[in-house]
Amino acid sequence: MSSHREAPEISKDPVADSTDLYAFVTPGKADTVTLIANYLPMQLPAGGPNFFEFGNDVRYEMHIDNNGDGYADVTYQFRFETRLRDKNTFLYNTGPIESIDSKNWNRQQFYSVTRIDRQGNGHVIGKNLPCPPCNIGPLSTPNYTKLAYQAIQSLPGNRKVFAGQRADGFFVDLGAIFDLGNLRPFQQLHEQFGLQLFDKPANAVNALNNFNVHSIALQVPIDDVVQGGQHGRYKRNQSQAVIGVWTTASRQQVRLRNDQPGIDAGAGPDVQVSRLGNPLFNEVIVPMAQKDLWNTLSPREDKRFADFVAQPELARLLPVLYPDVFPNLAALNAAKTPRADLLAILLTGIPDGVIPNFQNSTGSLQADMLRLNTAIPPAAKPNALGVVGGDVAGFPNGRRPADDVVTIALRAVAGVTFALIDKNFEPDAAAGQVNQGLTAANVKAPFLASFPFLGTPYDGFSTPS
Repeated sequence: MSSHREAPEISKDPVADSTDLYAFVTPGKADTVTLIANYLPMQLPAGGPNFFEFGNDVRYEMHIDNNGDGYADVTYQFRFETRLRDKNTFLYNTGPIESIDSKNWNRQQFYSVTRIDRQGNGHVIGKNLPCPPCNIGPLSTPNYTKLAYQAIQSLPGNRKVFAGQRADGFFVDLGAIFDLGNLRPFQQLHEQFGLQLFDKPANAVNALNNFNVHSIALQVPIDDVVQGGQHGRYKRNQSQAVIGVWTTASRQQVRLRNDQPGIDAGAGPDVQVSRLGNPLFNEVIVPMAQKDLWNTLSPREDKRFADFVAQPELARLLPVLYPDVFPNLAALNAAKTPRADLLAILLTGIPDGVIPNFQNSTGSLQADMLRLNTAIPPAAKPNALGVVGGDVAGFPNGRRPADDVVTIALRAVAGVTFALIDKNFEPDAAAGQVNQGLTAANVKAPFLASFPFLGTPYDGFSTPS
C-alpha cells in the first residue's frame, strides 16, 4: 500500500514490483511535468553485502496516454546493467565512495533511457547513465547528498532523469489498517469483535519509516507528453491538456536455469508482471483472486473491474467495522447505488462541471490511469488532501509526494465525493473527518523541494532494523 506487496505473485518478485507512482506539474518549472515510479518495496537500509539494485532482467516503463484510448502515446523505457570492478572481493565497496565514479565502489549500475512513440518507434535519449550507490553509512557514503546530486543526469530536449535509491515517502499505518480495518485515531469506535481492546484514540504509526525504495524520476517538458505537443494553447477545461500515466515492469517469458550458477538466460518476448496507475487500486479494489491477472493487463482491460469500483468492498466494510458511524453510507450500500463518483475518479477522470474550474477526464473508456491536467499550475499553498481539500493541483489530479492519498481515498469511499454526483445525498458527518492520522510530517526523511523530490535514503549504519 499504495502498491507494496499488493498481489501474491509480485510480492515474491520485489525487483519488478512497482510501489508508487507520482505525476505532477513541476513546482518552479510549470512548463514541465515530473514522473516518479518506485520499485523494490520495504528495503532494509542495512542490506549488505548484497545491497538493493534494479533488475538487469527487468524492463521498466512509464507510459503516457494523451488521447484517452488507453494506449501509450509516449513511453519512456529504462534498462539497467550491473558492472563489477573486482570479482575477487565480497565487498560492495572497498573504501569510502566519495564520487559517483569512485574506484572504491565495486558494484555499479548504469542504465539507458529510450523514448518510444505510439507507433513503437524508439529513440535512445540517454545511455551509460550512472545510478548512485545505496546509502551504506558514514564511512562508506560520507556525503550521500553529493552522490545523489551527481546521479541527476540531463537529457536532450530539456529533460532530466534520476534512477537510484530514495527514502520511501509513502506514509500509511499498515499495521493498523490491515488489522481488520482499524484506524488508530478512531479505534475506540471500531467493532472490535467483542474483544474491547481499545477505549480511546491512539496515534497512527507510519509503517514505512526507515524503509527505502528504488526510484526512477523523470522531468520532461509538457510538450513532450501532451497531444500535439502544444500544451501552452490548452486551457484547463480542454481534454487535450489531460494525460493518463501508468508504469509497468516486464520480464522475458522464459527463464532458462543453467547448471552453473549465475549464468541463467532469458528467452521469449517480454511479459508484463507489474503495473500501477492510481494508488491503492489493485491494493483495495481488485479481489485477491484477480490481483495477479490485473498486473498483467493493459489499462484498456479495466472495464472488467468496473463493478468492483462501482460497489467497492471497503464501502461495505466501513459501516460494519464502525457501527452507527456511517448510517448514510450504509443506506447507499443497501440501495446498491453504483458509485459514479469513484468510477470517475479512478476509471475515466472527473468531467467538466462537477468541480468548479476543474476536470481531468480522458473520455468514456474505463482505464486505471493516474490522470493529470497539465494546464493546472502547481499550487502556491498545496493542500495534502488535494481536490477533496480544495487544491485541484493534487490527487486525484496526478499525485504529489506529500498528498495524503489514504485519507483522500477513505473520505471518497465514505461518501464525501458522492455528494458531488448526487446533490440529494448527505455524507455522514464522520465521512469528512475520517483520516489515517498521518501526514507528510510523519515521514522521517523529509521530501526535497526540487528534483528528484523524494528524500535521502536511510543509511544502514544509523537506521535501526
